[in-house]
Amino acid sequence: MVKLLEEYPYSSYNDFLQAQIQACLSRSWIIQHYQKDKEAIRKLLYSEIDTAQLQELKAASSLLEAPNIDTKPDIEKLKKMFDERDDIRTRNAKIVQAFEQGYSQHMIAKVLGISQPAVHGVIKRSNK
Repeated sequence: MVKLLEEYPYSSYNDFLQAQIQACLSRSWIIQHYQKDKEAIRKLLYSEIDTAQLQELKAASSLLEAPNIDTKPDIEKLKKMFDERDDIRTRNAKIVQAFEQGYSQHMIAKVLGISQPAVHGVIKRSNK
């Protein structure tokens, strides 16, 4: 049992305070505002909640929905991409293409009527 959150190895606290920033956190609000200043980050993480900062964090997190934050994926365009009944190889290539264009695995699965884990598997196998 850990006494401080920063001691838990699987927490963002640990990453921020041990300066082992994972790629998924490299564009986070904390890193953008505090860089690798451990003391400033520690003060922020252990301070009382500032509602203005909380609102700024909330706004910043909403921008990280997808890699292409300037454009929302067009579900109609995605549906057209999969209109034709293709063989499994062609369909899988289109799945990878759609994912690379910024469509989420969930959205691709919904359009195709398959599970998100199935889409994930196709994408994962394509990277081998």
